[in-house]
Amino acid sequence: MAPRRFGALRDRHSRPYLFTAGLSMMADNIEHVITYWFLWQAFHSPALVGFQVISHWLPFLLCSVWFGELAERYDCRRIIQIAQGLFAFVSIAWGVLFLTDSLQMWQACVLLVLHGCAGALWGPAEQLMLHDFAEPKDLPGAVRLNATFKSLGVLAGPVVGSALLLALGPGVGILANVLFYVPMTLLMLRTPFTGHSRDGFVRRERLGPIRSLGVLRTVAGDRVLVSMIALGGLIAVGVGSSLQVAMPSLADALGAGEAGAAYGLLLFANGAGGVLGGFLLEATGVIKPSTRAAVVATFLFGVTTMVVAVSPSYALTILALVIGGVANLASMTIGQAVVQLRAPVEQRGRVIGVYSMLTTGLRTGNGITLAVLGSFIGVTGTVLVGGVTLVVGAVVIAALVALAARGRRRAADGGAPVGE
Repeated sequence: MAPRRFGALRDRHSRPYLFTAGLSMMADNIEHVITYWFLWQAFHSPALVGFQVISHWLPFLLCSVWFGELAERYDCRRIIQIAQGLFAFVSIAWGVLFLTDSLQMWQACVLLVLHGCAGALWGPAEQLMLHDFAEPKDLPGAVRLNATFKSLGVLAGPVVGSALLLALGPGVGILANVLFYVPMTLLMLRTPFTGHSRDGFVRRERLGPIRSLGVLRTVAGDRVLVSMIALGGLIAVGVGSSLQVAMPSLADALGAGEAGAAYGLLLFANGAGGVLGGFLLEATGVIKPSTRAAVVATFLFGVTTMVVAVSPSYALTILALVIGGVANLASMTIGQAVVQLRAPVEQRGRVIGVYSMLTTGLRTGNGITLAVLGSFIGVTGTVLVGGVTLVVGAVVIAALVALAARGRRRAADGGAPVGE
């Protein structure tokens, strides 16, 4: 049976999940807008700016596999509630410290780390809930729509955050942000799905952070999983957040360096491409979850990144950013869906954790790459290198997957497993 177009939006359980996930992601980005502004005004510390990036992504790198194991063992609704509660606690703490004018550097660092941990804890449980909501045939669409709604949250976050900052000030604004975490927290009280309902819930042996990493052996034995993780890791290290960080430099080169509509459109274009692409891909169903599609999408994202880095034309840059946003979302959601479909039931949370660890956590490495290479070849030069890395890496991975598939065809005449 063919997958339903917008199946996740038609389902009465997954539909509110998508909307509340978008609200929570918007709240995440509102917090960035308000706190990053306040921290710069309070400390004017470049080192703290760097720590803001590291603290956001490092918990994904260090804790995702363990958090995936927790999602396997416990009710994912409760894990999501804990994550949302931690997000809210951090916002409340910021608000109190802002309003009392008592914030110190060490307190800021602790809260930044806690915020990063909340995001890392949310990730694996969120994906297991999607697997529970959706039939296997509808899972790629559910993953795509979830990413699309979260991209909407990312786009809306700076707008709403700026409005709260201007209208209410940083203290009251960040306290008001807590309200956006409430809908998902309440939804988890009424949804019947636990993250384990479809496959059956079994309380498994507790492994702990170190032993959980044993799942890497499982991942290493599946070349398709390795390919998906490698592609996601390439994007994280090669491009990561560098397009956003490099935007002021790119805008200067295009003559749009002044704060205004031209600069704002550059910032908006890449994210808008992800949102537009998510809805278009779901509506048309033209891309199926396969390694070939993921490789092509990653290759296209690399090409558009290269174009952005060298383009002398404002219009061409906008077009490349939009197409790159579509390609990036396609690669990410295809990889996530294939990983979920191929992961063993008893290890799905940890396998998803491995995927998150490398495809999200390695963005920490992108910050280091941007800092080191940027000092030698400039920011736009580093973006160009990232694009070339994606193109070359996608070609290499495509060749390795083709060789592996040829070997399997020789060994058996049966159909290919999911995702090939």
